[in-house]
Amino acid sequence: MSPARKSAHCDIAIQRAYDEPTPHDGYRVLVDRFWPRGRSKDVLKLDEWARELAPGADLIRWFGHDPARWDEFRERYRMELAEPAQRERLHALLAAAGAQRITLVYGARSETENQAVVLREVLSALH
Repeated sequence: MSPARKSAHCDIAIQRAYDEPTPHDGYRVLVDRFWPRGRSKDVLKLDEWARELAPGADLIRWFGHDPARWDEFRERYRMELAEPAQRERLHALLAAAGAQRITLVYGARSETENQAVVLREVLSALH
């Protein structure tokens, strides 16, 4: 899947918190439970910190960014996001962004195995 996927609602991109924001990012949302080290609010230029949409602390600890656990992490996280309260938060995020591109900002080192990848899949399927 490409970094940004065109959908009926908007583009959804993902970007590391350690990469510089661009004018084309649209609605920028930090999707980590913990604030990225060494990054200030001013530098990140966020519209929202969706901490509650990040994977649960137990799931984060279990995954530990171990590539061998990626598939199971992805499934467990999707199950967390399927809960009714999480669905409401996902829809609220889409509504807040309006027709703008959404850029999901994350702090993990891996660009392909992180919660923003899963969150983008789930958000894209909602509209």
